[in-house]
Formats: sequence, C-alpha cells, structure tokens
Amino acid sequence: MKKPWSGRFVKDTDEAVEQFTESVSIDHRLYRQDIRAGVAHAQMLQKCGLITLEDLTAVCEGLARIEQEIDAGSFEFRVPLEDVHMNIEAALIERVGDPGRRLHTARSRNDQVACDMRLWCREAAEGCRARLRECQRALVAKAREYSDAVMPGLTHLQHAQPVLLAHVLLAYVEMFARDDSRLADCGARLNVSPLGACALAGTSLPTDPQSTAEALQFDRCFSNSIDAVSDRDFVIEFAFDLSMIAMHLSRMAEDWVLWASAGLNFVDLDEAYCTGSSIMPQKKNPDVLELMRGRCGRVYGDLLALLTMLKGLPLAYNRDMQEDKAALFDAFDTVDRSLQLAADLVRNAAFKRDNMRNACRTGYLVAGRVPGPPRRALPRGPRRRRTRRPSGRIRRDPLEQAQPGPVARVLPRDRRGRLRRAGHRELRGQLPVARFLVAGRGGTTTGRMGGTPGGRSGVTDPP
Repeated sequence: MKKPWSGRFVKDTDEAVEQFTESVSIDHRLYRQDIRAGVAHAQMLQKCGLITLEDLTAVCEGLARIEQEIDAGSFEFRVPLEDVHMNIEAALIERVGDPGRRLHTARSRNDQVACDMRLWCREAAEGCRARLRECQRALVAKAREYSDAVMPGLTHLQHAQPVLLAHVLLAYVEMFARDDSRLADCGARLNVSPLGACALAGTSLPTDPQSTAEALQFDRCFSNSIDAVSDRDFVIEFAFDLSMIAMHLSRMAEDWVLWASAGLNFVDLDEAYCTGSSIMPQKKNPDVLELMRGRCGRVYGDLLALLTMLKGLPLAYNRDMQEDKAALFDAFDTVDRSLQLAADLVRNAAFKRDNMRNACRTGYLVAGRVPGPPRRALPRGPRRRRTRRPSGRIRRDPLEQAQPGPVARVLPRDRRGRLRRAGHRELRGQLPVARFLVAGRGGTTTGRMGGTPGGRSGVTDPP
C-alpha cells in the first residue's frame, strides 16, 4: 500500500518495518479528537479562502460518516497506514475525493498529533477529576455514617492517639483534593493550540491559527512553532499527576488491607470486591485493594518511560514521541479503573465500631492527656519536657511487670518517700495521671487535640 509520504521512495516498506512502526493499534482512541481538529482546520481553511464552501461541506460530512463508522465498530483501521491520522485521511479521500486531499493543506502530522494529544489530555484530566470527586463523596458519606466511631490513630504503625474514623477517612479526601488541584493546573497549562505550526516552522500560506484555537476552545495558540510540535511537557505533567493519585490510592489501599485483616478486623469488605482462595475455602482476600496498591508501581513506570523518552531528544519532532501514547494511556486507564473501584468499595464497606473501640484500650493512646476538663493537660514547654521521662517510666514499668501496678511502685521516690527530681514536681499534684496511664483508663478527651484544626478525637471513657 502506498503511503502519503512515499513520493521519493521506489521500494515498498518492509512488512516487518510496518509492524514495528505502526501506532494505530494504540492511538486509534484519538479518533474523536482527530476528527474534531480536522473539522476546525477545514473551517479555518475555508475562512482564509484556501478551500471552497463545497469542499468544507464535503469534508465535514465525510468526517461525520467516518466517526459514525468507528463508533459502530464497522471501520477498519489498516496497519500499513501507520496511525489514526493517516487512516482517517485515507478513508476521507476514498469517500469524498479531492476535498479530502485538500484538508491537509497547511497542516503536518506533527502539529496534528500534538493537537490531538492536547485535546485528549484535556478531556481525560476532566474525567479523572470527576472520578476523584466521586471518591471524595463516597468517603465523606462513609465518614458521616460512622461519625461517632472511634479507632486507634497510628504513627510508625504503633498506637498513638485515639481518633475518629471520620478523621482518618477525611484525610484521604484532602489527598484527593490536592490531586484535583494539580489536574486543574495541568489542564490550564496544556490548553494551548499547536495547529498552524505545521512540521516545525509554520507555513507561508495565509492561515489563521487563532481561529482554530478558538474553535477548539483552547485558551490561546502557540507562541513558538518549534516548541509547539516538540513539547510533551503536558503529557509528563499529566502522567505525574496520575502517579500522585496512584500513590494516594495505594496508601489508602494499604490502610484498608490492614483494617480488613484478622489481626485488626476493623472493616468488613463487600464480597463483590474480594476474591477467594483455591485451596483455603475460608479466605476472603482484598485483591482489589492489593492490585490497586501493586499497580501504583506500574503507573510510576509509565511516568519514568515518558521522562526517559524525552530526555535526549533534539528539537524539533522525533519519532520517539510516538511512544508517549502507550505510556500515558496505560497510566490513565489504570488510575481511572482504580478510582472507580475505590469509590464503589468505600460505599459498600461496613466498619466494626466495637472492634475499633476495643482496640483503643491498648497502647496507652491517651498518654498525652490528663483526665478532667478538655484543656487540662500536662505542662507545656520546658516543664512538659521534664515530665515526659517520668510519664514514659509510668507507662513502661507496668509493661515490664506484665500487669498494672500501684502508682507507688512506679514513681521513683527518695528515702523519705518524696518524688525524686525536680521534673517530677509537675506530677506531684496530678497523681491521677499516673493511675490513668498505668491502668490505661482515660477521661474525656473531646475537643481539639492541642488546638489542632480537625483534630477532634471524640473519645470518652470506655464502659
């Protein structure tokens, strides 16, 4: 099959080369963007007097028929035509004749593919933002459903302070809010039209790149034609944003896998989002969460592939850039499916209030608080530093003795029975804190934790 660029060639392209260089198996998903950009380009050509109104009508009708065929699955993409752009161009010429040939006036595949990719990324970023908002809504709804549920807050995977389950769930909402903000910034930067840059240095024909930019709802047209056809920063930025989302989903998945384990048993995952074992019939495995966690590395790999592809490219366009689509499409598809499943999994999960509350009885979760009014706590500043050591001793000794002991056996005293060290004076009038720490019983700790916004623990005395 003759290629549109085969004018100076005598030999046909080797079949192995065609298989090696084709991208239509991947970039066929750009057909909507390619047709939309083709219509805008044809309108600009007619406006500038480069094609007739009859040509414009024939091109627009021909492209509409091709889009319908692709939607219906009856369009045949041909590998010898390399990519989606030449497949659509060849099909248009077959249907409308010379007007289809004139569509490529003042246009190169270099600015054509750059335009299609920007249109696709803009739409994909908006779709990803919608998925993020679905996840946020699911998390907020679950936080509202379990607004009174208490669980151990962890640092270093050790019990640290009691917190509300809602507090933890809303932490993921904050992560996704930052992801949404990054996608919005990415969308603003990529919204620049490269059409009119042609191969790299524009054209001598009287064209109007600004009109195509407006028709395609770009914020502006390019400022430098060489940069316009060789820029893939927006692809890398989008892939980075997807990597951040994948990382946040992976962190959330790790927490939920732990919560669903037999050791913690904080949450019951819906069976529709779990799988079983081929040999152990009792198992209910959180495979969706584990794959969500595992595929984060795959998205990272896509980002690294894009960075490596561009790092040594000279200006302007190089065929290496064809590889941007496989990596970006894979990263997007992975994150898009993960976000969809994450929202569904959250909606259908059931938390176990009693198990989470009982877990708060161990680990001295309220060691930084004193029973009494909400604002009554251990001294602050240097005095607090001096009390940390005896407080830690109070906690440690009963652990070594494997049972709570009387306060008198825990607090170090001198020969007269007085508390040793000046730093212990802060505890002298607050002996209830010793019993509080040793026995693991706490008073009300509602209110802001140390004045931290959003830090309500909502913990009261266990029954």
